[in-house]
Amino acid sequence: MPLSEHEQRMLEQMERALYAEDPKFATALQGSGLRTYTRRRVYQAVAGFLVGIALLMAGMVAQQIWISVVGFLVMLGCAVLAVTGWRKAPKPGEQPPADEGPAAARQTRQRRSVMNRIEQRWQRRRDEQGQ
Repeated sequence: MPLSEHEQRMLEQMERALYAEDPKFATALQGSGLRTYTRRRVYQAVAGFLVGIALLMAGMVAQQIWISVVGFLVMLGCAVLAVTGWRKAPKPGEQPPADEGPAAARQTRQRRSVMNRIEQRWQRRRDEQGQ
């Protein structure tokens, strides 16, 4: 049975408090396998981006356009990998859902962000009317 919104907020507050109080213990509990994987993937993408820059420059120096094009494509692909890997990396103290797939997790995040924006707009309107 899923937790109510209030219970989820309370749980998140407790997790943040635990992380603030004892980050070493909280990190040990969270199991950072996914976090380590995404961080490594971002580092590899940055290294690939640098290789792409080197290829781009080498193609310009050697006046071989195809090498420059390959370098640009490598840079573009690595930039996309780095950005998507960085967005997927869980925050400290955050657990990825174990029973949901990537599509369900993405849907949940989108739903939460939409609800957060709606709540913020509602709060602004209430504040503006109260003044």
